[in-house]
Amino acid sequence: MARKKTADELSADELYSLAQARQQEEEEDQRQAVKQEIDELKQHRRDLLAKQRKELAAIDSKIKRLGGRTRSKNGSAVNVTDAVLAIVQAAGQISTKDIKSELDRQGVVASNLSQTLAYLKRQGRVSSPSRSFYAA
Repeated sequence: MARKKTADELSADELYSLAQARQQEEEEDQRQAVKQEIDELKQHRRDLLAKQRKELAAIDSKIKRLGGRTRSKNGSAVNVTDAVLAIVQAAGQISTKDIKSELDRQGVVASNLSQTLAYLKRQGRVSSPSRSFYAA
């Protein structure tokens, strides 16, 4: 079995290649440590988001129980176009005043109701048999 050379017995080229190998090992160890820390931080972030969602859901349920309005689950507003279309289809023929009151009852904010109805009318999804009345 060949015996290991001591540092004094190694040539300059051998010492240089050993130093490079050691440097690569240290860099790889450092990359692994950083990767592990990133993974731990991502898991911590996921845990915080899950906890926040639970707390927000509890608050939203309390607000809803008291009769207040809440946001949808994804935090964005309800699709006003779909809500208006559903109301018009359910009613057959309905006035804009009734549509607005139904949207308010559902907790949907429709500050642009006239534009939404005009859009649905252009698409042919609703019609306007008389002024301020709409039908599916």
